[in-house]
Amino acid sequence: MTETMIGVIGGSGVYEIDGLENAEWVEVGTPWGEPSDAILRGTLDGVPMAFLPRHGRGHVQTPTSINYRANIDALKRIGVTDVISVSACGSFREAMAPGHFVIVDQFIDRTFAREKSFFGPGCVGHVSVAHPTCSRLGDALEAACGSVGITTHRGGTYLAMEGPQFSSLAESKLYREVWGCDVIGMTNMPEAKLAREAELCYATVAMVTDYDSWHPDHGAVDITSIIKVMTGNGAKARALLAEAVPGFAGERAVCDHGCDHALEYAIITAPEARDEALVNRLDAVAGRVLQS
Repeated sequence: MTETMIGVIGGSGVYEIDGLENAEWVEVGTPWGEPSDAILRGTLDGVPMAFLPRHGRGHVQTPTSINYRANIDALKRIGVTDVISVSACGSFREAMAPGHFVIVDQFIDRTFAREKSFFGPGCVGHVSVAHPTCSRLGDALEAACGSVGITTHRGGTYLAMEGPQFSSLAESKLYREVWGCDVIGMTNMPEAKLAREAELCYATVAMVTDYDSWHPDHGAVDITSIIKVMTGNGAKARALLAEAVPGFAGERAVCDHGCDHALEYAIITAPEARDEALVNRLDAVAGRVLQS
């Protein structure tokens, strides 16, 4: 029996969790370096939970400097089974207004300065991210948003940009009009890819703060306005988690989406040819298949 443990990665505006019982900050070392911060571990209505501030307390990490591999490894290492990512985003759709939440189901990854895989020379793995988020988690989050009165859009494509600058007007129009993206952010890639490699169910709640730069009535992105909306979104996110997490109590069922068995046939390097040092680094992420 595997007990469900929810991991929450909190982005801009979400730096704490209300109601977490027996909470303690735990330092978790990983073979991939240091995570963004210590992990706040405790229980929420009896459900084991771990909270990791993506940018670190005080918001000290840029979207590029975040050690995504260490963050995902650390969560897996302490027993997390399901990851809920909460992050701020811009919107390319009039209907997805500031203050609304979007439960993302697709990504376009335009980042270029980040480590995107746990695998490499000596242990090659190819994991499918055709459907990068877990629909089971998405269902639960959608229901919880409805229960606490958050205007929510189910499904959407998230354009992950490198940052830290916001988009030019030309880029914003490209992503919206040509590529058909719905929201834009800087942090959910390679996070979602790495969660899949670690066989963790993963879902994104993208909290809209602005209309990026495409909207003729809103002009360029204004960080002052973003922070104002972000504060309200943070309160909504905490209400969402308080509503959603208790529903995960009990035994962790096998994921119908296959997230928890994503590595079943992914590693193609022959056992005798694998690099021992890399295999050792993969103990938490891929130990299920490498040690079988």
